Amino acid sequence: MKFIAPSYKDIALAAERIAPYAHITPVLSSENLNKLLGTKIFFKCENFQKVGAFKFRGGCNSVFNISEEHLQKGVATHSSGNHAQAVALAAKLRTAKAYIVMPENAPKVKIEAVKGYGAEIIFCDSTISARESTLADVVKKTGATEIHPYDYFDVIAGQGTCAKEFLENNPELDIIMAPIGGGGLLSGTAIASKAIKPTIKVIGAEPDQADDAYQSFISGKRITDITPNTIADGLRTTVGKLTFSIIQDQVDQIVTVSEASIIEALKLIWTRLKIIIEPSCAVPVAALLEQKIDLSNKPIIGIILTGGNVDLDKLPW
Repeated sequence: MKFIAPSYKDIALAAERIAPYAHITPVLSSENLNKLLGTKIFFKCENFQKVGAFKFRGGCNSVFNISEEHLQKGVATHSSGNHAQAVALAAKLRTAKAYIVMPENAPKVKIEAVKGYGAEIIFCDSTISARESTLADVVKKTGATEIHPYDYFDVIAGQGTCAKEFLENNPELDIIMAPIGGGGLLSGTAIASKAIKPTIKVIGAEPDQADDAYQSFISGKRITDITPNTIADGLRTTVGKLTFSIIQDQVDQIVTVSEASIIEALKLIWTRLKIIIEPSCAVPVAALLEQKIDLSNKPIIGIILTGGNVDLDKLPW
């Protein structure tokens, strides 16, 4: 099946669409971390984005690209947290109704945030099939427009605005890295990065214990029958059909890392950069700690720190 992927033009349009609402997030670096990891690294801090995560970019672009007529019945999605918050806030900004299907084990901090944006939460079991079937029921009953968390044209285009912003401010990057769950960020990052700088390497990073994207990338066939078991709660989803087709075409490498390395990388960012990030953000840093990336030519690396919505009652140490 042929999927239609966003182009760089779609990402540029998304950047214009979300500009009045989304933050231009800061880029940080640390001499200490550069020495420790043996190369120069820049961190794009999407933990300082609206709703505390890059997901606002895709959610905002999607909601603001829906006609007034269709928006009257609201929007609906399923998400364990950050996409839920993104859609909820974007709907609030457009004074539209938002229906959010969330697994019962979603982080408390994310549930409270979604409630705070005025969305209606419908809880379900923590399986993907339960999420999807519950969402299908909600859409059928309400007529709301479904915004898939990652396998959705406007979401991918919106997520691509992060890399666009990153490379416009840091054109010297040789490698750009992002974690991968459903693949919305990595696919959008690949489209934007390769359009702006064709020589750049785009690398995805994933937990060993949720390695469907890695298996899919290596085999050339989308793998979905895995049971993720990782502290990186944002990466427990399986790679989408559309996102996988883009990743196959434009991503250079996907690497996997251990849970121990994710925790070590998480502590490192908290203590050296003095910022709060989620476990999912630490996965690309863990790949550098595990020496999964070739640093022999001292490449300049850009890492997207995806979010900072941490459940303080469930820290992994």
